[in-house]
Amino acid sequence: MNKNQILIPVDELPNKWYNIIPDLPEPLPPPKEPESGPSRMEFLQKTMIHECLRQESSTENWIRMPDEIWELYVQAGRPRPLYRALRLERRLGLKRVRLYYKREDLSPTGSHKVNTALAQAYYAAKEGKTTLVTETGAGQWGTALAYAASLMNLDCVIFWVKSVYDWKVDRRTLMKVYGGKVYASPSKETKIGEEILAKNPNHPGSLGIAVSEGLEYTAEHEGSIYCLGSVLNHVLMHQTIIGLETKKQFELIDDKPDLIVGCLGGGSNFGGVSLPFIGDVLKGKLECEFLAAQSEAAPNLVKGEYRYDFADVGEHTPLLKMYTLGHKIEMPPIKADGLRYHAAAPIISLLRHLGIVKAIAYPVDEKAIFEAARIFLQSEGWLIAPESSYAVRAGIDKALEYEKAGEEKVILMNISGHGFLDLQAYKEKLGIP
Repeated sequence: MNKNQILIPVDELPNKWYNIIPDLPEPLPPPKEPESGPSRMEFLQKTMIHECLRQESSTENWIRMPDEIWELYVQAGRPRPLYRALRLERRLGLKRVRLYYKREDLSPTGSHKVNTALAQAYYAAKEGKTTLVTETGAGQWGTALAYAASLMNLDCVIFWVKSVYDWKVDRRTLMKVYGGKVYASPSKETKIGEEILAKNPNHPGSLGIAVSEGLEYTAEHEGSIYCLGSVLNHVLMHQTIIGLETKKQFELIDDKPDLIVGCLGGGSNFGGVSLPFIGDVLKGKLECEFLAAQSEAAPNLVKGEYRYDFADVGEHTPLLKMYTLGHKIEMPPIKADGLRYHAAAPIISLLRHLGIVKAIAYPVDEKAIFEAARIFLQSEGWLIAPESSYAVRAGIDKALEYEKAGEEKVILMNISGHGFLDLQAYKEKLGIP
């Protein structure tokens, strides 16, 4: 079957999430309390959704999603198509390499983040909460949670990394149209924000700071609950709907990937597309490689250390064993700010430590990234997010490498979001007057 769009019917949309933890070659290192200070575990129990925390440590292979969440997925446009990149293949002169891409940009808010936002909003409403609180980097997660909150009649408070808040005016407007209350982070709404601003009034912010502000705000406002958009096990598990759909789509065309590429900051979209396939690799059912594409602004898997560290600057979280650059590190702003996080998800970090996941980092100037995005736009027609452009860059580079070596390979790229609210970045990076 030589189709450039592969679809599965709605009634074949998976109704369970895949939990890779029982299939890992060795146990996932558990969270730890720091040597001093109050209990971070107790703090999370007070500030995060109980059902999500239960899923965080679950040893069940499959977690059945409530019917209401399955219906929300359908309303949000799932299942999403898988495309064969035939025009991109021709543009690159590929004869032996086949390129595919999964379309997570087709969600209502334009990114994969909706997959866990809907689940977390549903569980929060069931637990009687009135306000969802979160952080956001590039803005996709904040938008997704504001959208999910609106569907569940909940309020939403978003702490947005200041360097991105300042230039993504239209995405900020979209969050507010959904009903979200948005603060530039660091802000004067929290003690940690005020402390950082006192030292540097022009601090560009970071995801680690925004997480700290969100957690502090949640602890001080009754009825609030904190929702995290990446890194934690339950977030990656909710995102496995991506890979589970994609497996069915490859089966329809009797093909399978040899390499799966995704961009990676904390790990949610990369984990979502890759973990169901990694599970098959671990069980001996598939031979496939996995490549995380990162920025040299935050190359946690490339240059980080595999050790215990906090997930936020304010040290509200337990210590997690991750590839980390250090939770206090200063990272230069980039247009793909969703990738600018100091550490990678514990699950992805363990898989990297075991050699199952590989990683590459691209220069901070992002010239090669946006050039890949332009090639993708001019051949396939889709305007993709700066973050997704890292996956396309790595996919193109590997395809040309395989082609030159005379290897027949299949590459799958995950398109985590669209770029319609990132046009200012395209204009700047591509020198468009």
